[in-house]
Amino acid sequence: MTVTRPERPTRTKATGAWADGDRTPLNHNEEFKQADDGLNVRQRILDTYSREGFASIAPDDLTGRMRWWGLYTQRKQGLDGTHTGEDGLDDEYFMMRIRSDGGALSVEQLRAIADISTDFARDTADISDRQNIQLHWIRVEDVPTIWERLEAVGLGSTQACGDVPRVVLGSPVAGIAADEVVDGTPAVEEILSRYLGSPEYSNLPRKFKTAISGSPSLDVAHEINDVSFVGVEHPELGPGFDLWVGGGLSTNPMFSQRLGTFVTLDEVPEVWAGVCGIFRDHGYRRLRNRARLKFLMADWGPERFREVLEQDYLGRALPDGPAPEVPGDLRRDHVGVHEQQDGRVWVGVAPVGGRVSGTTLHAVADAAEAAGSGRVRLTPHQKLLVLDVDPAASDALVATLDGLGLPARPSEWRRGVMACTGIEFCKLALTETKARARWTVEQLEERLPEMDVPFSIHLNGCPNSCARSQVADIGLKGMVAKGEDGEVVELYQVHLGGALGVEPALARKTRALKVRADELPDYVERVARTYLAQREPGESFALWARRADEDDIR
Repeated sequence: MTVTRPERPTRTKATGAWADGDRTPLNHNEEFKQADDGLNVRQRILDTYSREGFASIAPDDLTGRMRWWGLYTQRKQGLDGTHTGEDGLDDEYFMMRIRSDGGALSVEQLRAIADISTDFARDTADISDRQNIQLHWIRVEDVPTIWERLEAVGLGSTQACGDVPRVVLGSPVAGIAADEVVDGTPAVEEILSRYLGSPEYSNLPRKFKTAISGSPSLDVAHEINDVSFVGVEHPELGPGFDLWVGGGLSTNPMFSQRLGTFVTLDEVPEVWAGVCGIFRDHGYRRLRNRARLKFLMADWGPERFREVLEQDYLGRALPDGPAPEVPGDLRRDHVGVHEQQDGRVWVGVAPVGGRVSGTTLHAVADAAEAAGSGRVRLTPHQKLLVLDVDPAASDALVATLDGLGLPARPSEWRRGVMACTGIEFCKLALTETKARARWTVEQLEERLPEMDVPFSIHLNGCPNSCARSQVADIGLKGMVAKGEDGEVVELYQVHLGGALGVEPALARKTRALKVRADELPDYVERVARTYLAQREPGESFALWARRADEDDIR
């Protein structure tokens, strides 16, 4: 039997891909990466910048390589969105992203982060949708001490940002959920052991996002990651993973595509390295806005990608495998009190838009220990779980966490909100997000407490979709305009009916539908009431929004 392979596409213009045989840098990012690996900046931070201060930092280190160690300069205070995109936005403070793959933290590690927050970061702490914690107001002079404290408890900020493999998303209930197909934790740990901090993958065309989950709830947003391993049961080979490649949102949103291969737990690290290697070698380096893996996948397609992976990087064929079953339940966040496979329970709570503080995290660590727990996990939905709780202690823990503003039984509004960093600290943002999310949630809880189905509102301060605006029931993209009297007005462009899971779809953009930031609760209440009045039995907001008349969603 002859197998016909898809033809290799003919390139008519240089993409900057290394596989084409020319490594000449085609933009400044490629120049500074080729001049010196981003990983090397650590020693300069320790030896020079932390001792001589912010002014001593070389420009390419400041705006480039320091990201390889989880450090971004934050936005100068007091500059509204009209200043975004101009020079001079860098404050002399940093955001630090602490790496916690799979969102896994011991109570000791959580307490260490909390103490760093209160000692060095003005008590700031945000849980991101990448399962890690971000701190703000970090001075370069304090970075060595912070690293020392993190590394003393097995944490760090290595490759938390930059053109590298970022934190590996994992199921927050890996190893404890009774319905788990397969525990992906050993694969996550092996990838970190082999490849974290390795120069082999420290110069990619752009960032590279990984997700590994054996949960049937599909809880790591596999549809929008560069590479995802999704738990499945092969009829002959047993439990393992289905491979997805090429997802990503931002200004050119694309869902990942199935390669149709079955990957065993032991094979995951090798296959991961193969996909990462394809991106490194074949990814488009000429233009930053086309450098993500999704563009290569869009050009190649899954058949061609699988062929290159198997022939050029693995040296063998992978067996075909089944697609994951899509659960009917829309919830992926693990909030609430749930029984573990060992008879203990986990308690999942919902901070508003991921905003917490060092003081709060310290109190969470104390409460977890009092309930017999030694570990917590962060989720890809900006939630926090306390694992291994004695069932007899769960009610007391729920009450304590609720008193910290972390409800285990939140309203649908509170449970469904996500927010990016926003203009408070981010140099790309146009609008405020965290405080706006809290205010909107509090207003909706008062006005429409009867909302009885999952309802997601995702606030983004710019088009980059760090809070996934294109896959929310209501996605909000920050914008600015001048009002009638010349004042700056914050607006949100509205996207409706986006979803992952049961029926994944990018949100609907309605013609010229923009809402003033100070009118968000009014708009959401109006649309939500219309949905509740018009919905069919069992119809989600996303499905309704895709069929609703334009007058009903304005």
